[in-house]
Amino acid sequence: MLKYTLQRLLAALITFLVTMMVIFVLVNMLPIDLMQHLVNLGPPQEGEAGAGWTSAVTQHTVDTIMERFGWDRPLPIQFIRMVWNYLQFDFGISLVVRHNVPVVDVIATHLPITMQLNFFAVFLIFPMGLFFGITTALLKNSAYDHIASTFVIVFISAPGFVIAALLQYFIAFRLGWFPILLAPVEYLNWARFHSMILPILAVSFGPIAHMARVMRAELTEAITSEYMLLARAKGQSYKQAIVHHAFRNAAVPMTATFLWAFIGMMWGSLVVEVIFGIPGISRIIIQSINVNDIQLTLAILYFYVGIILLANILTDVCLGIMDPRIRMGGKKSE
Repeated sequence: MLKYTLQRLLAALITFLVTMMVIFVLVNMLPIDLMQHLVNLGPPQEGEAGAGWTSAVTQHTVDTIMERFGWDRPLPIQFIRMVWNYLQFDFGISLVVRHNVPVVDVIATHLPITMQLNFFAVFLIFPMGLFFGITTALLKNSAYDHIASTFVIVFISAPGFVIAALLQYFIAFRLGWFPILLAPVEYLNWARFHSMILPILAVSFGPIAHMARVMRAELTEAITSEYMLLARAKGQSYKQAIVHHAFRNAAVPMTATFLWAFIGMMWGSLVVEVIFGIPGISRIIIQSINVNDIQLTLAILYFYVGIILLANILTDVCLGIMDPRIRMGGKKSE
């Protein structure tokens, strides 16, 4: 098991490095007019970070900034320097979005809001996805199965921003049951949670439908398999055979399904945050891309890639523990 885990860690590390290079090249291919960005930034408002920043930007100022961050060097040198700085936990500073503020501080300011949204969504996705998947499999071809399967197809097919816009219009605007935008309070209270219900639902519907569809297919196949007939022939009741055999065999592919649901929830939450005016990571990453704040853009993208790869490693390890055939499959037969 240790060898298998080390292999997955090595594969994830190589994937992360390759992904870093690809993202680095793509971001640096964007047209950047640093002088124009600094001029447009202008002097900060009173109380903003970076006081003393002036719009009187000269070519000497731009050249100094390019030399300071190594942007005047070839891309391979820039990439190596960035990786070395990351290893020293130096993720750079934001030049435009939050002038002269460390990238870590910018992310730390907005990440808790995104984490709150995803945290509540996870506790809704997993039980609801399992519930609808199990009940539709046990009640296959019933009216309940047909109705639930129809909603599953709809929510899988509909993009997250469409679901978010429909919830915002019909439930928040027309019925007035929930606020249209997130409550402007900094701490989590009932008003804040009440305003987060619609965003949580918008993020959750797609992953719930995906998990329900996979669970229904896997459990249906397990119920009709030969080992279920053998369990019944040994004297187990229908419920005992399902609990002891069908659920356990269907749980293995569901672990990977939950990973993809988690990844889809993370990226889907970025769009939902924009629609509901949630000041999370999405607002910062959109601003950083629009104004070519390179260091902030790269740090946020690398953060999401790292989280996804970490979730992938945990899933592979869990699958290896649940089913030894997965970690033994790559070995040569003696």
